Amino acid sequence: MNDNIPKSDEEWKRLLPPEQYHVTREKGTEKPFTEKLLHNKEKGMYVCADCGSELFGSETKFDSGSGWPSFWAPVSGNNVTTRVDTSHGMTREEVLCKNCGAHLGHVFNDGPKPTNLRYCINSISLKFQKEK
Repeated sequence: MNDNIPKSDEEWKRLLPPEQYHVTREKGTEKPFTEKLLHNKEKGMYVCADCGSELFGSETKFDSGSGWPSFWAPVSGNNVTTRVDTSHGMTREEVLCKNCGAHLGHVFNDGPKPTNLRYCINSISLKFQKEK
């Protein structure tokens, strides 16, 4: 992984609210159907809450019914990366911010066309920038 923002665990802990730190740095998961970005329908860009890298455009967001914001593609293959996650007794593809290494969520092969992918992302790992 290309971690362009070298910060120690203690630095991240001081910079981030506890809930955000838990999800993005300790690979936690927020409760489904609880965060505000799930129902956001405005046009704009979803960026990494930890470093501000552009991750997902609103035009790729869809309602998957999962309880977390879902996207069928990132804005650029250069801004997200994936790796195998074998935690919790299953094998999944973890999605991370390529710039700072923040845990974003997971990607599954049950999404809509054209990619058939569902990037299932924790709201707390994102910030929304409204289109001007």
